[in-house]
Amino acid sequence: MSMPPRSPPAKPTAQRSFERQLHKVFLLYTGAFLLFVGCLALLEQMGLPRHWIGMSFLLGNIVVYAAIGILSRTVDPVEYYVAGRRVPAFYNGMATSADWMSAASFIGLAGTLYMHGYSGLAFVLGWTGGYCLVAFFMAPYLRRFGQFTIPDFLAERYGGLWPRLLGIAAAILCSFVYIVAQIYGVGLITSRLTGVAFEVGVFLGLGGILVCSFLGGMRAVTWTQVAQYIVLIIAYLVPVVWLSVQQTGSPLPQLVYGQQLQLITEREQELMRDPAELQVRAIYQQQALLLQERLQDPELALERLRVLARERVQALRDFNASPSVIAQAEQDLAALPRDPRSARLLWERQLQEAQQKSLPLGGMQPHAQAFAGDPDGSPAEQQAFHESRLNFLALVFCLVVGTAALPHILMRYYTVPNARAARQSVAWSLLFIGLLYVSAPALAVMVKFEVFHVLVGTPFDQLPDWVAAWSRIDAELLRVSDVNLDGLLQLNEISIGSDIIVLAAPEIAGLPYVIAALVAAGGLAAALSTADGLLLTMANALSHDLYYKMIDPHASTARRVTVSKVVLLVVALAAAYVAAQKPADILFMVSAAFSLAGAAFFPALVLGIFWKRTTGSAAVLGMLSGLGVTLYYMISTQPWLRSVFGVEGPVDLWWGIEPISAGVFGVPVGFAVMVAVSLVTRRPPLRVQALVEQVRSGL
Repeated sequence: MSMPPRSPPAKPTAQRSFERQLHKVFLLYTGAFLLFVGCLALLEQMGLPRHWIGMSFLLGNIVVYAAIGILSRTVDPVEYYVAGRRVPAFYNGMATSADWMSAASFIGLAGTLYMHGYSGLAFVLGWTGGYCLVAFFMAPYLRRFGQFTIPDFLAERYGGLWPRLLGIAAAILCSFVYIVAQIYGVGLITSRLTGVAFEVGVFLGLGGILVCSFLGGMRAVTWTQVAQYIVLIIAYLVPVVWLSVQQTGSPLPQLVYGQQLQLITEREQELMRDPAELQVRAIYQQQALLLQERLQDPELALERLRVLARERVQALRDFNASPSVIAQAEQDLAALPRDPRSARLLWERQLQEAQQKSLPLGGMQPHAQAFAGDPDGSPAEQQAFHESRLNFLALVFCLVVGTAALPHILMRYYTVPNARAARQSVAWSLLFIGLLYVSAPALAVMVKFEVFHVLVGTPFDQLPDWVAAWSRIDAELLRVSDVNLDGLLQLNEISIGSDIIVLAAPEIAGLPYVIAALVAAGGLAAALSTADGLLLTMANALSHDLYYKMIDPHASTARRVTVSKVVLLVVALAAAYVAAQKPADILFMVSAAFSLAGAAFFPALVLGIFWKRTTGSAAVLGMLSGLGVTLYYMISTQPWLRSVFGVEGPVDLWWGIEPISAGVFGVPVGFAVMVAVSLVTRRPPLRVQALVEQVRSGL
């Protein structure tokens, strides 16, 4: 099969006119959005309730995204799958950035830097480094190949049924894991803006996702993502600049946050020696010892707890205690685990939290410290240092190769006019992404400054309203407890999830609520933009690669697009259902998708482009082995996955590598298997070798 013909280049005058029109439209859109924010800020000063401000941001943005989707509706396959291949490099870079800066980047990155300090920079290095591989090894070659999807390339390059099937399966697997994280973020933001339950927020946000991608496919998604990028970058930069001016007097947080980091380091030393903090840590140490004792025999411990709870209820009834006290005792009895297995899982989780809270700074690593442990300390500290450094490098590796292999990102480079524009759009993507990535470390430091210097030490009866508001949404995201009963909030008495650091940053800093709603709208735009791209990737894999290419090659264009829309709806509902179960934190789910994508696609794509000797059977075996090793390691070591698959026994980490970096084992295995099998099997046909030469020629 020969390589499909290249799309004819657009006439220069027509393309320039198209770009000028786009400039006008999006300049007007940006001005209108800023005016909208300004009006809401004025209305807040005049007494508009917060609920209405949140609803205005939520509904206003979703209506705009929906309008773009409706105006971009199409049944033309080229428009639906690749936006007519005429998206300018500048706007494709902006759309790619929105597609890329998911809930993990917008919500999770600064939160991870807040929780883990220096080690969180692995995400910045990995994600940006991956775009260098995309620019040099992927984007221009895939665009020169043409077609619509990554499975298209695998099928054409390696031939046969299995490369396409594996490409479809892998694209759906990593995209589904990724989109669950986005819909989880949508539910989190929607529930905070509107006050509805998290599960309801998930399905409300789902409507906004579907209306953008359902009608117009890639054409609608592209222009929606450009609009979403404008919202999310404004929403991210406004609070960090505001915080910088408030704390340092400078509007350039990226340049001055170092002085705040120095103050945080000094405060960390004070908190490590604070008597109240030491008292709280000692209480958690006692709790950890008690939980360890229970876990030695969960069945016996659970029965003892039930007996004590029943005796307490009966004693309260015998002494005619107040109904509320008796009701609370009955609730405590009903809240006990149902069986020994549930008790063990609960107590293991509580033990992990108690052990973390018994450490200095609530188990957080000092912000400016590069790695955990001490290379010159005790054997345990040296091992901790070695494993921390190894995990940092492993995570960077997984994020780099995962970035270069994510199907929903690589698909974007099919939408530009030619290979040169594909490479240019990668450069624009790096610029637009960099605006957020250089600001995330500054935001993390400035929020930590507020928490350490303002929130810690506040009397419990004077805690700000946002503490109770976030606790109501999900106690796992934010929980405070007066452990030592002194009436003051200590750092080790705060349990805060990384997923709310960015969303709560304006409220933590005491900024107007309209800024908090603006940040939530930015997070919503980030989650929606990535979800749109992921949904389209999965729908295309099933409707184009599976249905059209393998089941019904004679299907009409209208039927193909209709099937894609139906599949898109089904996949979206399934992802929303899984997200409503709150399976794991956003950053783990997203990073898992990177490891899966890297193991499944990276070796096959790189060798497929740059080594003509790679054979189809080698690609199939390499993808299966790399993906299999990655999945096995995740399932056997990640707590939530272990519980889902019923894995018992101790966790066996290979060389101390955390499950978030499972791809560090799968990618090398994939490369090794592909090279070895290629060398012992027959060379690919001459037409396939000619295809590789044609793809690489002129680049």
